[in-house]
Amino acid sequence: MAVKAALLLAAAAWVCLSAAAASAFDEVPTVAFEERFSPLFGDGNLVRSDDDRSVRLLLDRRSGSGFISSDYYLHGFFSASIKLPKDYTAGVVVAFYLSNGDVYEKTHDELDFEFLGSRWGGQWRVQTNVYGNGSTSHGREERYLLPFDPTLEAHRYSVLWAPTHIMYVLHTFLVLTDRFLLPCTTLITDQSSARVRTCSFYIDDTPIREVIRHPEMGGDFPAKPMAVYATIWDGSTWATEGGKYKVNYKYAPFASDFSDLAAVGPRADPVLRVPRSAGGDADLQDLLGLMTADYAVMTPQKRAAMRAFRARQMTYTVCYDAVRYASGPFPECDNSDEERDNFSAWGESKTVVMRPRARGRRRGRKAGAGAVARGRSTVASS
Repeated sequence: MAVKAALLLAAAAWVCLSAAAASAFDEVPTVAFEERFSPLFGDGNLVRSDDDRSVRLLLDRRSGSGFISSDYYLHGFFSASIKLPKDYTAGVVVAFYLSNGDVYEKTHDELDFEFLGSRWGGQWRVQTNVYGNGSTSHGREERYLLPFDPTLEAHRYSVLWAPTHIMYVLHTFLVLTDRFLLPCTTLITDQSSARVRTCSFYIDDTPIREVIRHPEMGGDFPAKPMAVYATIWDGSTWATEGGKYKVNYKYAPFASDFSDLAAVGPRADPVLRVPRSAGGDADLQDLLGLMTADYAVMTPQKRAAMRAFRARQMTYTVCYDAVRYASGPFPECDNSDEERDNFSAWGESKTVVMRPRARGRRRGRKAGAGAVARGRSTVASS
């Protein structure tokens, strides 16, 4: 164990010295579709580019479409640049997520980016969710507005899944951060484990959500190998204002483009739940490489950017939903009385609301706010 601890300490020290050398995401390798992915459904509605570096997913009256990774992963960093459909997209759902539902039907794990269309062009909303061990009855949803029009160009969306935390990231440069001075995180070691505390859901270099594993989460924290999925499908029954607005196929086909595909992490057997490698120190080094990578380290600058994003863009969080969860917030929630005042009792923000972009010059009309709607299994909105 002393040798392993020394290895971890040396690697963490190396990360501190080298972190200033490059952007956190420059080191993430992207792959051709054929290298790591396979078609899932949709036949001709899945269109691969000539160089096999991007995929277009289509939804029409006949079918949606999707793809899946060729392997399962036990933790890792998963990323794609996504351009969403334009114009009227009510009822349309685009998803980039991890799941093992085809192996564990009743006890599946899942990490979601779900993009929910609307009646107004460009006004998509993104939802993140965390399920562990079939805990769909109490999902951990959060929803956000996007600070850009996701139909005009591709933006990168990433999930970091580590044994100790999950992080969602939005890759955008609207929030400026110091990309070269990345302070070292704290390394924690004991006789049975070695951990680096970092973070989890991203959009364009900006972390938007961090879920640190809490002992009281128990099986709610995803812990079994998962595959990577990307899909587009008809969510008319729930996706836009509780199913009030359906998919209008007059605007079909709806097209979503995926590029810059990345899947970094130890590949694993979904049933045996162990990496498909030599084992021992090799597995430890793979996991160490993931958890000490620049993109896995939550710095003060990243945390400040995450809090700024959430204050401006988050429309719902399960952490303040006292209607669904009267017994109190989830154990991993980092709530404050001051912040709680900005949310209604059902978790919706009082200050961040969806307003359609102006369409033409009509005087005397005000934009309306988005409404709460039911999600696939719990809550979602337009």
